[in-house]
Amino acid sequence: MNSIDIDVIRTALDWQSRGHRVVMGTVVRTWGSAPRPPGSLMVIRGDGQVAGSVSGGCIEDDLIRRVAAGELALRMPEATTYGQTAEEAHRFGLPCGGSVQVVLEPLSPQSQLRELLVLIAQHQRVERRLDMATGMVRMVVATEGDKLQFDGQSLTTVHGPRLRLLIVGGGQLSRYLAAMAVTLDYQVTVCEPRTEYHEGWDTMADVTLSTQMPDDLVLAMRLDYNSAVVAVTHDPKLDDLALMEALRTPAFYVGALGSLHNNAQRRKRLLDFDVSEAEVRQLHGPVGLNIGALTPPEIALSIVAEMTAMRRGVDLGQALSNWEGSQTVCRSG
Repeated sequence: MNSIDIDVIRTALDWQSRGHRVVMGTVVRTWGSAPRPPGSLMVIRGDGQVAGSVSGGCIEDDLIRRVAAGELALRMPEATTYGQTAEEAHRFGLPCGGSVQVVLEPLSPQSQLRELLVLIAQHQRVERRLDMATGMVRMVVATEGDKLQFDGQSLTTVHGPRLRLLIVGGGQLSRYLAAMAVTLDYQVTVCEPRTEYHEGWDTMADVTLSTQMPDDLVLAMRLDYNSAVVAVTHDPKLDDLALMEALRTPAFYVGALGSLHNNAQRRKRLLDFDVSEAEVRQLHGPVGLNIGALTPPEIALSIVAEMTAMRRGVDLGQALSNWEGSQTVCRSG
């Protein structure tokens, strides 16, 4: 769960504490070209105040009007769909004939949102199941990654802590990588035990500088499925220490800067450290997508792009093919 969604839930709890009626909307399905993906959240106060978004503005006005009038989710959860016809898609400004289905849930103490935030703060991943017939919520430890399921009877969503990025090394590239990751809502930690690289990190917002040795820090951070690690020091004494521990964690992305030759040598060293062959195969090295990057900002961009693709489960070969096809269409059109 990103900080935007957490802020939406905190806003809902604040409104409830002040006695307002609050309805939470969750995008559960989209068809065609829809502005917001499944899982997007919005809360609507009884007087029409809102936080979050389920359509980038296309359908919000109608939802606000209907919720404020008590036409939707007055007592029990219900689902509503926009854009079922071409005329309706045009009326609500949905692009390319897109459609979106939203589940609206009237919030109450049984919604357990406060309990959900406590578990997220403890770095737990939580499966939240809403019963559409009763409005009751059940929460259990999540055993899978991101998941949203809606069958008409129940809505199941998975919530977890914010994404975390551990950067090993405090050089120039790390500053660009940290800045880009912060804009993508990562909690960024820079591991740099070498004092000569410490200058300026204390002024970088939303970035934590650690002077621990990399292997100790990886163990202390207890990396999970929402975690990524990128080693960029070029010093095997630091990079390898982090990688040998990070590859044994559930981190969704572990990468190392360096040439093909250097990374081949690194893989051999990791095997000597009793890292398994299966774990070594998880290493992204050379790190980042091959976009012809040369400068530190370009290299940082290639890294966050690959991290995003991994996080979203994108087939990178297919994504490139689709992008090239879209450019052909644009040029011919």
